Amino acid sequence: QVQVVESGGGLVQPGGSLRLSCAASGSISSITVMGWYRRAPGKQRELVATITSGGSRNYADSVKGRFNITRDNAKNTVYLQMNNCKPEDTAVYYCYAGSGIVVRAWGQGTQVTVSA
Repeated sequence: QVQVVESGGGLVQPGGSLRLSCAASGSISSITVMGWYRRAPGKQRELVATITSGGSRNYADSVKGRFNITRDNAKNTVYLQMNNCKPEDTAVYYCYAGSGIVVRAWGQGTQVTVSA
């Protein structure tokens, strides 16, 4: 079984930066990908960024050039560095850990609010 625990999030001004963390534990040897989804009020869930165990990264078009996903294998932790935040980035962000296309664990969600 795999568990993920998120931290970070909060209130940030437009143009500001924020970093989210996601720590995985348990049967992590089965995990090949970790990433972040977000859900904004009244909108569908959106895949924000992913990173594979090999280091390959993918981003939603809406965050390319602003967000950066990295991982620390020694700590089994993935980070989402959010730069130049915009009001439309306001959402609940969920970390996940997966084996291929199968999601093994979801985080509890962390609120990010971008507002002056």
